[in-house]
Amino acid sequence: MKIKKSALNFASCIAISSLPLAALADLQSLDEASMSNVTGQAGVTIELETEIDIGAIIYTDEGSLSVNEVFIGGTNRVDLFQEGMDAANGGNPFIINATTKLDELKIDFDISADGEAQIKIFPTNFAAPVDFRITTGAWELQDSDGNTTLTLLDNFALDGIFTQMWATIGQDDVLGEERLNLKVRMGIDDLDFDVPFLGLGIRDMRMTRSDYDDNPNLLSANAYIEANIYNGERAAGGDALAIDLVSMDADITVGAIQLGGTSIGSMKLDNLSIENSTMRIYGH
Repeated sequence: MKIKKSALNFASCIAISSLPLAALADLQSLDEASMSNVTGQAGVTIELETEIDIGAIIYTDEGSLSVNEVFIGGTNRVDLFQEGMDAANGGNPFIINATTKLDELKIDFDISADGEAQIKIFPTNFAAPVDFRITTGAWELQDSDGNTTLTLLDNFALDGIFTQMWATIGQDDVLGEERLNLKVRMGIDDLDFDVPFLGLGIRDMRMTRSDYDDNPNLLSANAYIEANIYNGERAAGGDALAIDLVSMDADITVGAIQLGGTSIGSMKLDNLSIENSTMRIYGH
């Protein structure tokens, strides 16, 4: 596979395609008066709430991988990161409006004087995070006739929060490339899933910033992740999708590891720090 598009075009396609279909359906053409109000302003802000159900996401090579019954929305919970609520928020929930919708967020879009596109996604209320839930049914391997041959994952359910998702698209002086730079502050309160073909179950997995245990609060509940995505080069020469993990600072705990339905213990990755990690993705 030869990647011919720049990271700028690639990232733009991702940003457009990620908009919910319902939101796209509501877009209307701006008349001349509306356009005059937009012209010359310091950017565009979008406030969004949505709930997304997808019957299946199917990747096909010769056979297929089908991820079924995908849901993206809100957690409908107020007890996320209970320790932080009790220690730093007087027992009051971090979540202001607990629903099944992904809401209480806004998107700022600006073009800088340097010609960079800046997309900032963050809570409408700076004192509260955005809560989100992602669930799926079975992740199935299928043969060329569409018959399921193996279930990789099942019962995937993730509840989390984020306080920052910033994307900057443009030239990077250090890389010397057009790139998509991502900066994310996100916490996972609970992640469960099964790996049926191994008889393995993961329960109560959590990700926070590395100092959450010592100082539980809204900020420390969010791990920090920064990455660059651009059109890079594979080891043997030729284009590849490059993903550089600039830094990641987190604690990751697993409440229970199950084999055959029985817990065999728990696990913790304490003070996990990852820097300057690179990955190249290309076809073969």
